[in-house]
Amino acid sequence: MSTKILVVDDEPDLEQIILQKFRDQIRKDNYKFIFARNGVEALERLEEIPSIDLILTDINMPEMDGLTLLNKIKEKENPLLRSVIVSAYGDIENIRTAMNRGAFDFVIKPIDLNDLEITIIKSLHDLQMYKEAILSRDQLMAIKHELSIATEIQTSILPKTFPAFPDRNEFDIYAKMIPAKEVGGDLYDFFLIDKNRIGLIIGDVSGKGIPAAMFMAVSKTLLKATALKGISPDTCLEIVNDILVDESLPTMFVTVFYGVFDTRSGAFEYSSGGHNPPYMISKDGHVKQLDNRGGLFLGGMKNTEYESNMCMLQQGDTLFLYTDGITEAFDCNDKQFDEPRLEKVLQDNHTMPLESLINQVIKEVQDFSHGVEQSDDMTCLALRYLTKK
Repeated sequence: MSTKILVVDDEPDLEQIILQKFRDQIRKDNYKFIFARNGVEALERLEEIPSIDLILTDINMPEMDGLTLLNKIKEKENPLLRSVIVSAYGDIENIRTAMNRGAFDFVIKPIDLNDLEITIIKSLHDLQMYKEAILSRDQLMAIKHELSIATEIQTSILPKTFPAFPDRNEFDIYAKMIPAKEVGGDLYDFFLIDKNRIGLIIGDVSGKGIPAAMFMAVSKTLLKATALKGISPDTCLEIVNDILVDESLPTMFVTVFYGVFDTRSGAFEYSSGGHNPPYMISKDGHVKQLDNRGGLFLGGMKNTEYESNMCMLQQGDTLFLYTDGITEAFDCNDKQFDEPRLEKVLQDNHTMPLESLINQVIKEVQDFSHGVEQSDDMTCLALRYLTKK
């Protein structure tokens, strides 16, 4: 599509000079020139052809001069329009006024056609750069809008009301996620399978941003729906893994830890799909990592077998589940927070209420990596066994 240039001048010979100078560009449909004899006609042309890109206008004209025309154009607040003023040599005052009223550049009379061509090219290049900036801004705004929607979707499907089960006194539970970006790939969930058993899920999706958030939502939904059937953790992971392999992109996968806590006995049956083993914190502060039983991450390979394991919680014991955004946080010296530091924080603060414990862990990680941008989502989920049912 040709660039439209409006030439505003009352000299009759200028039209033929312009058409002759730019005949090749006109023939190639690069430029299309529109002509007006004064500011009044120029405004009429702008109304008729709103897609005009550049105005080349004289200052001294009958009915409406160029400076008044610039004022009228400025009132329209059209940023996708460039103006070049034409003035006699030495008319610095008017040129200065024109620039203050929005002219992008100026050309001196008598017009040097080569200089005019360079000025037109420069003006149109600036306009193109501005248009590209506007497009980039609009695209960025659209992405931010999509991110805000994804954030709303993600946060809406993660439990965030605590206490989660105010009518149950056998256990306490708390969870928190700090995404590295607007949306994250970590997931967690907890739910009653029946009146005696509660399911705990934590996971970490490969990648970041919207794709990870959407895959996280799918994975969490499938895990919960499958777990609510009351099947064993290893069988649950096997079923969900096969579905994810069939229904997701080959590059997407999720590490998952799923366990079932029985409030009657304190038994905790679990299976891990390539996820960090949680910690069990005894009432007296002893911290021990659970045996790593399970199999590969979910979504990688079909017909993968998983293994379950079981441990027993005593009254006052706590389960602490987390994602690697905790232990793999870096400080300014490129050192990781690592498991030993996490274990010390858990031991030093084991008597805290669960919400305070998790907030303390996150604070310790943030203090450790102070000055280094968070590179991964940080998620913690904790359950404390209070009393037998």
